[in-house]
Amino acid sequence: MPAKPETDHLRDLARLRRVRDRMDREYAQPLDVEALARGANMSAGHLSRQFRRAYGESPYAYLMTRRIERAMALLRTGDLSVTDVCFAVGCSSLGTFSTRFTELVGVPPSVYRRRAARGEAGLPSCVAKQVARPVRNREAPAVEAQLA
Repeated sequence: MPAKPETDHLRDLARLRRVRDRMDREYAQPLDVEALARGANMSAGHLSRQFRRAYGESPYAYLMTRRIERAMALLRTGDLSVTDVCFAVGCSSLGTFSTRFTELVGVPPSVYRRRAARGEAGLPSCVAKQVARPVRNREAPAVEAQLA
């Protein structure tokens, strides 16, 4: 007897949650849609379509947002260079990292670091993380960053 469409949908949602959880855990690893799809026993195209339908963005966009969130935390500590942060969060191209960071946060990583050091002094890390959360599913406004 063939599976019901609702059963297939619920099974896909469970797989998508596992894919999303894997990206949350392994954001610093070299992940691509094909590898994620293989791990979920789905085709890359099906994974991409279903992920976008369920979460409103592509798997790549979701992964980059996770990486940028982690990069923001590393930049706030000030211990690593921007290049070191780029590689620590799993990006292999400093240019792509900087471009995506600027799109999501509104300022380049080096500017974010300077402003974060100045503007968040004394804030608990849980508050700083919430205040500095990157914009999802749209670009950050080109005007001054949220930390200015």
